[in-house]
Amino acid sequence: MHAAVVRSFDSPPTFDTFPTPTTSGEHDILVNIVAAGLHPRVRSAADGSHYSSDGTLPMIPGVDAVGRTAEGELLYFVALDTALGTMAEQAVVDRRRAITLPTGTDPIAVAAAMNPAMSSWVALRRRVAFQPGGSVLVMGATGNAGQLAVQIAKHLGAARVIGAGRDAERLELVKSLGADEVVSLDGSDTDITDRLARAAADVDVVIDYLWGHPTELAMPALLTARTDRSKALAWIQIGSMAGADITLPSFLLRAGNLNIMGSGQGSVTTAGILAELPSLVTEIASGALAVDPLPMPLDQVEQAWKTPTAPGQRIVLVP
Repeated sequence: MHAAVVRSFDSPPTFDTFPTPTTSGEHDILVNIVAAGLHPRVRSAADGSHYSSDGTLPMIPGVDAVGRTAEGELLYFVALDTALGTMAEQAVVDRRRAITLPTGTDPIAVAAAMNPAMSSWVALRRRVAFQPGGSVLVMGATGNAGQLAVQIAKHLGAARVIGAGRDAERLELVKSLGADEVVSLDGSDTDITDRLARAAADVDVVIDYLWGHPTELAMPALLTARTDRSKALAWIQIGSMAGADITLPSFLLRAGNLNIMGSGQGSVTTAGILAELPSLVTEIASGALAVDPLPMPLDQVEQAWKTPTAPGQRIVLVP
């Protein structure tokens, strides 16, 4: 079969031939890939930097996809935990990691949206007991996953959602997607800290796609300005677009009710993630969440790796 193949972590994948995978388990089936999203998670696996990478090469990138069975059933599935990903003409699917898509579902929209949307959907439904009427700050709201997080928080009943990020044009887009307020992370540390304290001091949940320096500014800004510091603040760490580490002053853990947790592979079981997928698919298929896919042929994978995208856009490779 043809596939996107990574032979060196220092180079993007190339379009190449690769042995067709074979089924081995009782729940395995072989499907024809219809669409596979090019997510940041896919890029980090392809360059060996993702925390789950074991260094195996060659590899086929891709963590999820929409595929069609020999009987014509359309599935969304999460890839097996091997070096054989989804950016290929065919892939092996464990039926326990797949759901059937409703008739009329746009497979390209699902391939574009499920992975970035899943991060906040699972975080708010599995990592915290989020209640309608609560408030949410999205750190990194100008990215693809952050934009969907703003929409999902609103959809799950948040009374107030604040989106924080860089670039005024992208922040305006975040506002149009439902954010009640936006906070610019451009400017001096003092200005950023003041803006965050004024806008988001009393939120219930922070969904953090940034980490690094913005989080080092945001944590003390929120906790020291909080009306009631004993009120729980759930800080859900999902991404590290601004840095892999932070310096966390010990006083923050004593001076407020700060609960830091992660959401991702390992902190939520595969079964728990899969249990959330049908309801999320329903929302994407219904058009409740704004999705902007950019389909590209699989044989243009090298170009796709370098193609810039507009705010909110996600590249989807189509065999």
